[in-house]
Amino acid sequence: MSEGSPQHHPPHDRHHGGGGGDELYRPAVGIMLIDGMDRVFVARRIDTQIEAWQMPQGGIDHGEEPSTAALRELKEEIGTDKATIIAESRGWLRYDFPGELVGKVWGGRYRGQRQKWFLMRFTGRDEDIDLDTEHPEFDAWRWADPEDLPRLIVSFKRQLYTDVLAEFRHLLRRTP
Repeated sequence: MSEGSPQHHPPHDRHHGGGGGDELYRPAVGIMLIDGMDRVFVARRIDTQIEAWQMPQGGIDHGEEPSTAALRELKEEIGTDKATIIAESRGWLRYDFPGELVGKVWGGRYRGQRQKWFLMRFTGRDEDIDLDTEHPEFDAWRWADPEDLPRLIVSFKRQLYTDVLAEFRHLLRRTP
């Protein structure tokens, strides 16, 4: 794989260990949250100058199961955890931060993130989504066509989103 593209990790690498340089990647989760029409939740980041939309994601606390972390991150980022898990990625996906972020994010401890991804069905109503959380990360949200995901995200996560979509596409009813 080329530098900067996500790499799949074997399924047995379930927690923070693993080897292969994994200590350089922050353990995290990502959530592909879909509504009843299989559109994907995306939100616009408030901490960037560029138009950057992304799916919810966040770190795994020490000793926390990835699925628990995913539901916690959903609640922390979008104000609700009204969702059911449909699927979990077979392995871990990782991406590298661009050069200008390496050494600045999380005190320079990590060069990127390795993430376990979850496909979840939103079981609430749009009114349940509240971006005005304790530590807001987003200022707007919308439901997007799954095929639009790679063009909505910042370039250094584009391959990651392509890989997530490829892994979960067969579970979406709207598959072209």
